[in-house]
Amino acid sequence: MVTIARSPGLTYEDLEKMPDDGRRYELIDGEIVVAASPSEAHQELILRLVDASRPFVRDRRLGRVIIAPFDVRLSERDVVQPDILFVSNERLGILRGNHTVGAPDLVVEVLSPSTHGRDEGAKLALYAAHGVREYWLADAYAARPTFRGLALTPERVRMLPQQGDLVRSEVLPGLAIDVAALFADLP
Repeated sequence: MVTIARSPGLTYEDLEKMPDDGRRYELIDGEIVVAASPSEAHQELILRLVDASRPFVRDRRLGRVIIAPFDVRLSERDVVQPDILFVSNERLGILRGNHTVGAPDLVVEVLSPSTHGRDEGAKLALYAAHGVREYWLADAYAARPTFRGLALTPERVRMLPQQGDLVRSEVLPGLAIDVAALFADLP
């Protein structure tokens, strides 16, 4: 993570003025940060998670699955770009073309060495405080690759049900992520 500007007064309007240079800019508590380019393994994990979730959502007409880059505007001073997000039909009104105004129902972050601390710290806190109901974290860089599904409320974070290698979503009932398959033969 590279800090571009540090000023608690920066807002979404300032973020929109950042150059269109292919970088992923986020605004966390008024600080603009940019993430390093993702690895091949990172991108492959995103594809596998989209392959697991998007047909499930589409076939049941549950809402929309969207991949980064796509701004999630949680507040004027907190705008993030999760790797994947899901917005239910009931909440499609938060979509505004290239961003949301408010929290998606579910967000997914594929952890990398440069974003690990932010994804598990500041972003987790932001997502819980602003109404994201479910948060998935995939980490291929750990000594043993891990996938965690978290149910969020402002008061508490708890693990989603897991049976063997299957992590079951509560926001998308009936969808289970096969953790062994997710990380199998990862580049």
